[in-house]
Amino acid sequence: MTREGAVAIMIAAAVVILAALALGWWLRARRDRGLRAPFGEPPVGAVAAHWFPALYVATTRHDEPLERLAIKGLAFRSKAELIVADSGLVIDLAGQPRIHVPAERIASVGQSTVAIDRVVEKDGLVRVTWRIDDATLVDSYFRPQDASARALADAIAPLTTTGTDA
Repeated sequence: MTREGAVAIMIAAAVVILAALALGWWLRARRDRGLRAPFGEPPVGAVAAHWFPALYVATTRHDEPLERLAIKGLAFRSKAELIVADSGLVIDLAGQPRIHVPAERIASVGQSTVAIDRVVEKDGLVRVTWRIDDATLVDSYFRPQDASARALADAIAPLTTTGTDA
């Protein structure tokens, strides 16, 4: 085989791989198109109790930490600021509209070690389980930057309907 033939095969393989990746993401986005993040500001008069800089890791199907959801505004990893207010959890992701998850939609909070492409020390991630709509529970994962995962989970716990997970 000539050098040009080998290069042509490598280019063709790269194109096929990129096309498969694009098709996979397109199918995932199509599957999740009915899910909408609750964009918006907290209600007027809401009191912020805690503020945490964090890394947003992913939002997944509940209890499926390797099944990323392609929800507009929550599809990709990002720097984040989490504000725990009396009205709920405010998620401020870099370059995205602000998300306000009302307290009544937050089911539980706990700690985790694995989510999609992030593996950390034992219980180094915070997992917030919340209802994105009336029937669908999702888990959002955060890696706190200036505080422990336990401190973030404890700050969110009073907002939940069931408290913290073990």
